[in-house]
Amino acid sequence: MITTLVLWSHALAALLFGALALAQLRRPGGHWPQAAFVVALVATSLWALAVAGIDPGDVATRIAASARDIAWLGFMLALVRRDRAGNYALGAVYFVVMALAGTAALLAIVEQMGLNADALAALASARTVLRMMGAVSGLVLVHHLYQAAPASRGGIRLVLLALAAMWGADLIISAAVYFDARWTSMTIVANGAVMIGVAALLVVGVHRSGDWTLALSRPIAVRALSAVSLILYAGITALATHIAAGYAGSHARAVQAAIVFGATASILALLSTPWLRAWAKVKIAKHLFRHRYDYRAEWQRFTDTLGKPGVGADTLDTRVVKSIADLTDSPGGLLLVPDGTSLGLGAAWNWLGAADGPHDDALAAYLARDVRIVELDPVRAGTASADDMASVPVWLRECPEAWAIVPLVHGGALVGAIVLARPPVDRALDWEDFDLLRVAGRQAASYLAEDRAHAALADAARFDEFNRRFAFILHDIKNLVSQLTLVARNAERHADNPDFRVDMVATLKDSSDRMNVLLARLSQHGPVRGEPLQPLDVTAIVERVAIARRAQHPIVTRGGSASALGHAARLEQVLGQLVQNAVEASGADDPILLSVETVGDRVAIDVIDHGCGMTPGFVRDQLFRPFVSSKPAGFGIGAFEARQLVHAMGGSLEVVSREGEGTRFRILLPAVAAPVAHAVASLEVAA
Repeated sequence: MITTLVLWSHALAALLFGALALAQLRRPGGHWPQAAFVVALVATSLWALAVAGIDPGDVATRIAASARDIAWLGFMLALVRRDRAGNYALGAVYFVVMALAGTAALLAIVEQMGLNADALAALASARTVLRMMGAVSGLVLVHHLYQAAPASRGGIRLVLLALAAMWGADLIISAAVYFDARWTSMTIVANGAVMIGVAALLVVGVHRSGDWTLALSRPIAVRALSAVSLILYAGITALATHIAAGYAGSHARAVQAAIVFGATASILALLSTPWLRAWAKVKIAKHLFRHRYDYRAEWQRFTDTLGKPGVGADTLDTRVVKSIADLTDSPGGLLLVPDGTSLGLGAAWNWLGAADGPHDDALAAYLARDVRIVELDPVRAGTASADDMASVPVWLRECPEAWAIVPLVHGGALVGAIVLARPPVDRALDWEDFDLLRVAGRQAASYLAEDRAHAALADAARFDEFNRRFAFILHDIKNLVSQLTLVARNAERHADNPDFRVDMVATLKDSSDRMNVLLARLSQHGPVRGEPLQPLDVTAIVERVAIARRAQHPIVTRGGSASALGHAARLEQVLGQLVQNAVEASGADDPILLSVETVGDRVAIDVIDHGCGMTPGFVRDQLFRPFVSSKPAGFGIGAFEARQLVHAMGGSLEVVSREGEGTRFRILLPAVAAPVAHAVASLEVAA
């Protein structure tokens, strides 16, 4: 009875597949891979005839089953190759699965060579495992192609469902054979019924086919490759344990446990190795895909990294560095920002190399002019262009972690540059890297330029608010002037009146107090008058400031006599402001050092503390911006005013600060020639 059911079910399936193949041969050539489809239909018809007319366990039937699987995999591969994205990766997967089917057929042939019973049992078991692996791999590939098929293309989805049913039935039969199930014969009968349904689904699918278009993507290809790799890993492990059971004797369980443990430990170790993951990604992109990058996914990740501010999030500068570094799998990066005509240190992300060096105008000018991505390895090797060699500063050449420099240009202006760290798998940049980094650099530059424009607008808004405050102060001054004018006018007539004199004194005292308050409010923000510079005894001024502040905090002075050009009152005001900042940043017992020395043609005055210090970003972006303060009650004008006053005296103000170590403010003023300095010292002594 079972034999009859096997015969008729598979014979009917063979007839249906053959008729469908003839119908396809008569159709004009379509847009989908018709030839591969016809070959697969013919191979399936021949396999069904072999099952019906010979025997399911005959070597010819097994070879026909492998040929059928290879033909359907070839049809699916033809569909894949219609889409240009990811066809190399999926093509490699398909060839591996085809190799599994071909190996199963080869083992079926080897079984006919008169081997002993143990060898035959081992070969049969290995062939069955390969059939199961091939069926599972086929199901995985069908699943991913089903995901890639648009919902509007119902025909191709029906064809893929039919293939899933075919390989699902094969998996059940192979599992039944492997585990010596008693209902194997019934599964073969059911397989015939399934194949009749498969043929019916194919007929309907062909009728609805139209243009069998897939929307393949790189993630689908990678998932398919990963799934088939895991299937191969599991199958090889199972096959190894099965072989060990036949040859290890009484130690079979221990050997099998060692194989499973070793295989599992190996796969976990491999998957947890960052270098191996990076290497695999590079090799897959290089050898299996037309392009190194999945541009859609990379751009989504890039914009997502740039646009994620919030509580606890990195600053925009840091996010810019990270977004560019992620494109090339660089483990870190360093942002260089414009500092005058050169590039200075900016934000860093996971940067372990040298963090600063002498500022060099050549690199900034070169990047702004040519907007060129600079590879640093050819510069170190001396094979780069002459412009690259001349523009890269020494400190970057001597930093082995530095890999490439990406300029950030917006509107023709250089807003910064990113130094990328060397990726785990070292390689040279190619045209795809250059194109992607160039576009991403422009986008990142626009974010930075917009952020700085917002900061400038915020400063303008603060100045507007400050101007309104001045208007209120001027109104108060006008009222005081009116009041004093009235007192002066009445004094001419009532000067002899004792009561008037009492009121006049009270009014003058009140006006004086109010004017002192206004002057205190105005003194920090008034414009610097253009007074001529005078020779100053800098050492004497420093000593006066130290004596005035020692009652408040320990202050130490150091240095010999020095004279400079400037304004005594303004220099004393600057030193007082800097000393006050140092006192507020230091501990109660940490002394402040005031040092004076002559450096070339300038006099250097240092105010050094060992307090909390400041971050490079705060020093660069906020310290000298008006109305920005790190102190809760600070107005944020002291450092800004100090630098303005020093610049007005023809000098400069430099800052070196490290978090947790302290800060050094250095005032540099033009030095006075020796005869003039001696005259100044004599006048000070005489006074």
